[in-house]
Amino acid sequence: MEILIPLVVIAVIVVFVISLYNRLVTMRQRVREAWADIDVQLKRRWDLIPNLIETVKGYAAHERQTFESVTQARAAAITAAQSGSPEQRAQAETALGAALVNLRAVAEAYPQLQAVQEFKDLSENLRDTEDKIAFARRFYNGNVRDYNTAIQSVPTNILAGMFGFAAEQYFEMTDPAQREVPKVSFS
Repeated sequence: MEILIPLVVIAVIVVFVISLYNRLVTMRQRVREAWADIDVQLKRRWDLIPNLIETVKGYAAHERQTFESVTQARAAAITAAQSGSPEQRAQAETALGAALVNLRAVAEAYPQLQAVQEFKDLSENLRDTEDKIAFARRFYNGNVRDYNTAIQSVPTNILAGMFGFAAEQYFEMTDPAQREVPKVSFS
């Protein structure tokens, strides 16, 4: 009987540690999944941009600087996606959003463009994608918040330190003026 009590205590501790570890692994996976959701939406946005530019070019060929800035911002966002931190990616995506706002301003100067069905479809898809990006950012940041809270809370922080669970970065803008999601509306 005296040997049974320490074994039960050890078993309870082992089960508790395993439970905490599994909880941390699950939370880390949720963060990674949420990050992958952001990637999907950003890729969708990047894929829409060349078609949108080509459609607008047909009506506003002299707006070369605007097209180049959108193309450069898109390339910078793709590069940041391959090697950047969430903060670097957020900055690149914000620059792309600003370039798209400029493209929208060019498009608004051409009423005949507003009537083209292809342009309307692309605009609607872009608007939908921007909404999905905003949702994916919120979802990712919520998972990061929960995960970071868990790895910093007692007693989980002890286990997190032992097994190398590191805090994740939020996907947020560093410049307060950039914090607003660009509203792209072509209609």
